[in-house]
Amino acid sequence: MKQNTILSLVALALLFLGCDTNKQEKQFNNPLPVQFGDPYILKASDDIYYMIGTGGVRDGFKMYSSADIKEWNDEGAIYHGNTDSSWCVANFWAPEMYEHNDKFYLFYSADWRENPTNELENFRIGVAVADKPTGPYTDLYNRPIFDPGYPIIDANLWFEDGRVFLYYSRCCYKNPVESELADWARQKGMFDEIEESWIYGVEMKPDFSGIIGEPQLLLRPPVSMDDEQAEWESRSVTSGEINRRWTEGSYIFKKNDIYYMMYSANYFGGQNYAVGYATANDPLGPFTKAANNPVLQKNVEQGGIVTGTGHNSVTWSANGQEMYCVYHGRTSATGDDRVVFIDHMEVRDDGTLIVNGPTTAN
Repeated sequence: MKQNTILSLVALALLFLGCDTNKQEKQFNNPLPVQFGDPYILKASDDIYYMIGTGGVRDGFKMYSSADIKEWNDEGAIYHGNTDSSWCVANFWAPEMYEHNDKFYLFYSADWRENPTNELENFRIGVAVADKPTGPYTDLYNRPIFDPGYPIIDANLWFEDGRVFLYYSRCCYKNPVESELADWARQKGMFDEIEESWIYGVEMKPDFSGIIGEPQLLLRPPVSMDDEQAEWESRSVTSGEINRRWTEGSYIFKKNDIYYMMYSANYFGGQNYAVGYATANDPLGPFTKAANNPVLQKNVEQGGIVTGTGHNSVTWSANGQEMYCVYHGRTSATGDDRVVFIDHMEVRDDGTLIVNGPTTAN
């Protein structure tokens, strides 16, 4: 009896230790010591996590790798543009990496060399390829994937049944939009016009050489100020920060036959940058914004130290059971530098998406 009691106590102790270990495994040391904007993590077939983002190297992109999504190794620069002959010349932003047909593809935004009218924002989307995740990457085509006739950023891809879908954001640049908010801003004497960025989706050719059909408008800021999304998506304007409303940084995934598109709104350089999501039954919509938006935003009003949370991606635990939201933000300690955060997220049984953040280690 005594022996059974001892064994039971040992088992109970191990159970508690195991629970504590699991709890520790689920904690992230936010923010990570990585100065990236627009972070993206690929969990590759070698079970290694590869992180890329905006910043860290001039005229290109660098990479970090991790076996456990906690400790990160600096892999250095993996891609350089702005060469004498490259199509891309400046402002290398928002990279994403995909493993496809035993190759690795890097999609990114940059200013196009072809700029006869000297546009201040001349972004297009390109793609580079490598044989291994750490590169080096070289452009698959020495040109943008396509030219919609306006500047675009923030490529995101979805692969399904042999088809490839490309999602991107039209820049705010030279896209003034009439809305109740624009009228309000004029009446207040704040801004003469409000420019907006919108998210589009389009099917892409399987070799990434171009698009199939015409891009479809999927998400945009609310036109009416009575819209339940208008308050949080308009804070950059209503706070007097800037005369632009963004809908950008899309990331799409599928859960229980529903397509979830996460997106960011407000000024990426300000405190009000935040994340929402929308759902659809088809990869090209129509998408309906969620009632519980925003799902990720600054926490300073609640006594926290994090602002500017946005441009997220999603990755999964080693066993594929847990979802993690990867995003950039700022803290009172990091100042204007954008740094990477990883927090747990989930899609509940009723379809509601929840991000358990922002969190900090201290």
